[in-house]
Amino acid sequence: MRKTQPLTITLPHDMMEMVKAKVTSGEYATESEVIRDGLRILQARDAAVEKWLQEEVINSYDECAADATLGVPAEHVLARIRSAYRKRTTAE
Repeated sequence: MRKTQPLTITLPHDMMEMVKAKVTSGEYATESEVIRDGLRILQARDAAVEKWLQEEVINSYDECAADATLGVPAEHVLARIRSAYRKRTTAE
């Protein structure tokens, strides 16, 4: 049974030039290898984000939901942002 499947894709010119340059430089043997490596990197990034969400973000959210004193009200955050923005724009 075949482990690969052909796929036709369309890339912007700059991305296609990058793919060709990777092959021309000898870094990759084929354009398909460049695309496969890019997809592996994307897969690893997605897995890392999912792990971060599961191990850190959800726990932090649960802690804040359990203890309202841990959070900062959105109004306070916005007030600080507006104040910092006013200081910056009036100083110029």
